Amino acid sequence: MKREISVFVLKCSVCQQVKAEHQVPSVLLEPIMTPEWKYERVIMDFVSELPLTWKKKDSIWIIVDRLTKSAHFIAQYATTYHFRLISQIYL
Repeated sequence: MKREISVFVLKCSVCQQVKAEHQVPSVLLEPIMTPEWKYERVIMDFVSELPLTWKKKDSIWIIVDRLTKSAHFIAQYATTYHFRLISQIYL
């Protein structure tokens, strides 16, 4: 059956004029900005609602350098105000 379909499509003039596009249309890509110096660009995140440590801390502040991919994990007390304050001070 596959062979019959292939032969029919090859002989059909309409099928030869209309070609289906099987690729996703490409979009204009932008280059990824690579930092030149350590800690020029960092990523921060908070992981909260973890089990309490012996110092009563229940969240982690994660800082990752985009250039070296080095990560720092800092135990914190979980409060939304505290997270916002840390972010503002760090920025």
